[in-house]
Amino acid sequence: MTVEEQIAAAEHTLAPMFERIDKIALFNQEKVLKAFREERIALRHFVPTTGYGYGDEGRESLGKVYARAFGAERAVVSPALLSGTHALTVALFGVLRPGMRVLCVSGTPYDTIRGVIHGKGNGSLADFNIAFEELALGADGKMQLSAIRGALSERKYDMVYIQRSRGYELRDSFTVDEIGAACAAARESGFAGCIFVDNCYGEFVETREPTEVGADLIVGSLIKNPGGGLAPTGGYIAGGAKYVEMCENRLTAPSVGGEVGSYAYGYQLYFQGFFLAPHVVAQAVKGALLIGKCMAQLGYENYPSVDRLPPDITRAVRFETERQLTDFIQSVQDVSPVDSFVTLEAWDMPGYDCKVIMAAGTFNSGASIELSADAPIRKPYVAYFQGGLTYEHCKIAVREILKKLVG
Repeated sequence: MTVEEQIAAAEHTLAPMFERIDKIALFNQEKVLKAFREERIALRHFVPTTGYGYGDEGRESLGKVYARAFGAERAVVSPALLSGTHALTVALFGVLRPGMRVLCVSGTPYDTIRGVIHGKGNGSLADFNIAFEELALGADGKMQLSAIRGALSERKYDMVYIQRSRGYELRDSFTVDEIGAACAAARESGFAGCIFVDNCYGEFVETREPTEVGADLIVGSLIKNPGGGLAPTGGYIAGGAKYVEMCENRLTAPSVGGEVGSYAYGYQLYFQGFFLAPHVVAQAVKGALLIGKCMAQLGYENYPSVDRLPPDITRAVRFETERQLTDFIQSVQDVSPVDSFVTLEAWDMPGYDCKVIMAAGTFNSGASIELSADAPIRKPYVAYFQGGLTYEHCKIAVREILKKLVG
């Protein structure tokens, strides 16, 4: 079977799922459009501001659009949130106080947030006497609801922490239904604190967000899903008004909170990217399914199963050797629109405990809503593939990757 025939066969098999993805995109597009219309977004909201940013209608309205679309009371969306990790850090330190306890019910958090949690002498949660405990996942890679109820019944915690994506773990990410079940289990135990969700890579993949199934706060990066490939940087924090206000006080200062913050470049790309995000996310999800199906046809183990809709835009592909892994990552770089000629090398990226190789031939540096792939250089050798602004680019990339794999 030729590469073209492999891709055609995969597309034929995936056609029913692609149709469902299109319906999800339509639902989410209507939801976002409704938020824009209800907030009466106008050209004046794109105007640049400087200085303190008092009365910055663009900043304020952008937060209101996010809040409406995500079913939240309030949201802060800001280019001053430099990454997903930074947004998570601001939110954690906004809500938590010395002596508080956090229970993470989704296993071990992603690499770059671990230094924020457990670091020594670097201003981490641990340095501020904030305890962070983890509940192991079950053998099936799922959150264990009975264990959540038991842990919260036996000991007082102030926050329940859930990471939606798999990070660098070889398992499935969590669906919104699974997150909702964990939220319900927490409340059934009598827990009255903040349920906090790292929502990175998951926005608009389903028709609901965690704030619509019991989460008090969700946090994410704008160079992932909600930026739609246009937002040049930034992050968001959305959820209950009292919690978002606490986070705004940490982002700026307790005396001014969300009343300040200017942006001299204007917010047009942020609004426009959010408007496009449901469509762009659908393109990325289709692309991830296509490469998953094609890799499975060649015998490569990959997650999640291509027999169901994925919970986020990422796909994990397992290889037998380091060389196979790095060759795959390089092949993604080779089909990028930017820096396609670059030869990749693994390096010691900040926040990781081993070398990482990353393909990111992207218009916005490091944007993982654009076609990209990365992997820690450690066993098991797993590449994490994500993004794709257009399905057509994903399909071209899959074709070229398959040609290299089959020789």
